[in-house]
Amino acid sequence: MTTSPTDVLQVEITDYIAVLTLNRPQVMNALDRTLAEAITRTFPALDKDPAVRVAILTGAGPRAFCAGADLKERATMTPEEVVAQRGRLIEATNAVLRFEKPLIAAINGLALGGGLELALACDFALAAEGARFGFPETTLAIIPGDGGTQLLPRVVGQPKARELIFTGEIIDAAEALRLGLVTRVVPADALLPAAREIAAKIARNGPIAVRQAKRALNMSREVGLSAGFLYEQEAYQATIPTEDRTEALRAFAERRPPNYQGR
Repeated sequence: MTTSPTDVLQVEITDYIAVLTLNRPQVMNALDRTLAEAITRTFPALDKDPAVRVAILTGAGPRAFCAGADLKERATMTPEEVVAQRGRLIEATNAVLRFEKPLIAAINGLALGGGLELALACDFALAAEGARFGFPETTLAIIPGDGGTQLLPRVVGQPKARELIFTGEIIDAAEALRLGLVTRVVPADALLPAAREIAAKIARNGPIAVRQAKRALNMSREVGLSAGFLYEQEAYQATIPTEDRTEALRAFAERRPPNYQGR
């Protein structure tokens, strides 16, 4: 499935991999009402689509993954409209956070403010060498408001998160890699191929098992160790009666790759 190239959120699905492209390159893929609503609609739909086992989120053009909220749109809004738009942006980030399948961010350029929050809501991220990251909100007399104050410390730790948010400093891809914001930095032309390569490895695995693993990993940042162990056992138990687990054992015995059906 491929959407029209004029859509603000392009979706292409091949070989169980969905590539979602934020498509407002003329404004560095900034989040306006239309794009936020498209994100909120699209991720739940992909969760239900058996043709999708893993997704990649990236931005159109060479300049930006997402530069954050569309401030030109924001400047035309009344205070009441700003509040409503804030709700839409929060819903968009939550749609990404709630996505049940693995989601890789491919950061092709600037990831600032709400754009960095979208990246942090993904499972992990790769970056092009020229990518840059930051929360400049305090320089605009606001704060990160779509999860940044909650998600960033879970990745880089409290002291560094406080430094980055309080100063509004923009960091490069090498520093993002050192801090753990991204797992790899590659040349720009290798970014999507690298993301697709990882996605293909994930897509070959048991889809039910991968979703259960993601649920258990998500729970690890919500609860203590003892409760997390119990939740892991529940997630493991959910894989035992599946046809895919039986297929894995059969394929091992027959010395062939398994053919998982997500059942």
